[in-house]
Amino acid sequence: MSTSERPMPPLLADERTSLESWLDFYRATLAQKCADLPEKGLREAAAAPSPITLLGLLQHLAEVERNWFRRVLAQEDVPPLFAPPAGGGDGTQGHAGGWELAEDSTHEQALARWEAEVASARQNCAARALDDTSPFMGGQVTLRWIYTHMIGEYARHCGHADLIRERVDGRTGI
Repeated sequence: MSTSERPMPPLLADERTSLESWLDFYRATLAQKCADLPEKGLREAAAAPSPITLLGLLQHLAEVERNWFRRVLAQEDVPPLFAPPAGGGDGTQGHAGGWELAEDSTHEQALARWEAEVASARQNCAARALDDTSPFMGGQVTLRWIYTHMIGEYARHCGHADLIRERVDGRTGI
C-alpha cells in the first residue's frame, strides 16, 4: 500500500465496493500519518497521561486486522503479534494489544506486520459474501458487520493519529 496516495472511495458504487473502499481509505490515512517521521517521532506519546503513539497505533491496528479478519472471520487460531494488553486478554473481544512498544520496535517492522495482516484480511474476505457469517461471542457476525466495525475503528484511530502527528511535527491535513 502506497503511503503517497490515499484512494478516494467512489461516489457511486455497490455496497461491497463502498465498504472495502472506505476501509482502504482509512488504512491509507493511517499509513500517511506514520510516513516520513523519524523513529523518535513515531514513539512520541500524544499527551499525558495518554501513552498512545503513532507506532503503537500501527501495531494495534495490525492486531485488530488479525483479530477480526483471521480469528473471527476465518476462525484461524493465530497468536497475538504483540504482547497482550495489561490485564490479560487475547484480543478476541475488543482488547487487541499492540499499544506497548518494545525497545526494538521499528516503523519498518510494524508496517510490514500491518501490511501482511491487511493482505490476509483481503484474502479472507475475497471469497465471502457480505452476509456470510462466523461465530462470535455466542452468536453470529456477518462480514458486513465486520467491515462496518473496522471502518469505525480506523476512523477513530485516524483521528488520534491526526492529533499525534500535529503534536509531533505540526503537520495537519495529511
